[in-house]
Amino acid sequence: MIEDKKSIKQQKVQNLILENRERLSISGVLDVESFNDECVIVDTELGVLTVKGEDLHINKLNLDNSELDIEGDICSLEYSDKEGGKSGGFWAKMFK
Repeated sequence: MIEDKKSIKQQKVQNLILENRERLSISGVLDVESFNDECVIVDTELGVLTVKGEDLHINKLNLDNSELDIEGDICSLEYSDKEGGKSGGFWAKMFK
């Protein structure tokens, strides 16, 4: 029975909290791949997250606790898989 519990894959948890499209708190952060005032690319436990907007600033990055806080005018959040391709869409299906 103990072996059954070990064989169960531990489920990864990630929270995204967006407040008034101006402040984003992310948990489950592994690394920040790149950032500027229009785009932040974050490697998370559930894939690569791209945050787009204007006047984006990283207020807090704590990799020990896997937390990231971003402020600015947030326009979009988009996940892609860890291999670098998008998780879906027209072009992904076309070249599959």
